Amino acid sequence: MLKIKSHRSPYTSPKGNTVFVYAVSGTEQELADFKKAQGDFYREEDGTPLWFTTRFVGNTAPLVITSKGKVIADLSEYKKAESLVKQFGGNFGQELAKQMISGLTGNNSNVAQSAPVDADPEGLGNA
Repeated sequence: MLKIKSHRSPYTSPKGNTVFVYAVSGTEQELADFKKAQGDFYREEDGTPLWFTTRFVGNTAPLVITSKGKVIADLSEYKKAESLVKQFGGNFGQELAKQMISGLTGNNSNVAQSAPVDADPEGLGNA
């Protein structure tokens, strides 16, 4: 499966759009298919294929080539998070979505971290 990883800081295009730049990785065949699908829009930097988009899709994401030959980020995990919010609503739905999205965008600072387990909670040592 093709994967993308944030490659450098976004920039503003001449038309005023913010553009995000991703490095593309995959098997030889996947990269050949990507190059073909991109056509005249195919770009490389130091031998690394690049993908440009006006939408931030996280620091990493899967990339797919549709049946019509269009290259898009696979946002199915975002759709799952959206569904959870609709299903559960309220604070619970928001918290579930926040944790899922945090993982998807590569920003895990908001995800609760588990505390270390005390191996000797009673303080008995080797009594």
